[in-house]
Amino acid sequence: MTINLFDDSSWTSLRPLTFTRPVADLRIGILTIAEKWAKHLQADFGFITQEYLSRKFTAKSNADIFINGSVCPDDALLEAVSSLRNGESLAKGDLIIAYRADQSAGHSLELARSLKTFAYSQDFISVSYPDHIFTHNGVELKKDFALLTKGRVSASLSQTNTFLGDNIFVEEGATAECSVFNSLQGPIYLGKNAEVWESCNIRGSFALCDDSSVKMGAKIYSNTTIGPHTRVGGEINNAVIWGYSSKGHEGYLGNAVLGQWCNIGADTNNSNLKNNYAEVKLWDYEAESFRKTGLQFCGLIMADHAKCGINTMFNTGTVAGVSANIFGAGFPRNFIPDFAWGGAQGFDVYSIEKMFETAEKVYARRDLPFDEVEKEIIAKVYELTEQYRRF
Repeated sequence: MTINLFDDSSWTSLRPLTFTRPVADLRIGILTIAEKWAKHLQADFGFITQEYLSRKFTAKSNADIFINGSVCPDDALLEAVSSLRNGESLAKGDLIIAYRADQSAGHSLELARSLKTFAYSQDFISVSYPDHIFTHNGVELKKDFALLTKGRVSASLSQTNTFLGDNIFVEEGATAECSVFNSLQGPIYLGKNAEVWESCNIRGSFALCDDSSVKMGAKIYSNTTIGPHTRVGGEINNAVIWGYSSKGHEGYLGNAVLGQWCNIGADTNNSNLKNNYAEVKLWDYEAESFRKTGLQFCGLIMADHAKCGINTMFNTGTVAGVSANIFGAGFPRNFIPDFAWGGAQGFDVYSIEKMFETAEKVYARRDLPFDEVEKEIIAKVYELTEQYRRF
């Protein structure tokens, strides 16, 4: 089976996280949304996304099913989607969940709505805003844990560790010493070659993905995911950090999402609760204003390639755009535009030439090329976000 996962209006509302990827490439739980569907359906997958992203995230020409990239699978949805025949679609209200159509017809939501449509009545998780990623992460983490570990035997960890509960799964090559793993409240997953250093305290639900590490003395609370090739330390609560990022030092990160290639300076903290306990608002790119989230706890949303210096203080509900570079004393504004350079004292534009120089060095440290495809995507994001840099 081959599937294509398509973007809908959620790609717009999920910015800045989706400026550099399709919606289905978002990581929530342990896997990305695309990986969840592919593993459940034992399928190859592609993406139908924005034109400037399509060179990196390609579509499959032989797809059997088209699935909304914002929708996370569950047992009932999988049965309903798998039951679709050619010329049929599945929808809940105005949301097209999935459809089957002749490959020659191409893809469009107009086509999907013209097909014989079956109404889906059950609830499911759909990711439409950045804060949905951490609010739904606990549920998705448990679902992914069950999917990845079903019928498998865990590797073992050193007996220098303390285990509360036995709901833990360890992939080959993962190591830990002299740390506490509490899986009584939720599962703990350690990916291949993951490493937990001494004296860490970890409470499930928690996932440490392949080739990532938790540094000495870290305190990690429930519903947290650390993506592949990432290093973390300090105090983390209900946060999702994607691949190739680093929060290696002391400081608090809570109710937050960090994209790829981010770096958090030492002793950086984010507030996740207002002093007056009021509802938190987040910047909305489409409305060019702040959107009510309905949340009392909401911290930092940081897009790909963004970085901050030591002792940075983020206000409750701060959004930092792609390749924002934040430093200096005081609290910076709650919306830090893409390619902004500065902090509480003001911002300048972080030129794309300087950004490329930095990115090449960052990629080289991981033995990866910052190639022309990546540069084209970043250049397009720089163009798309110019209107927000009115310093």
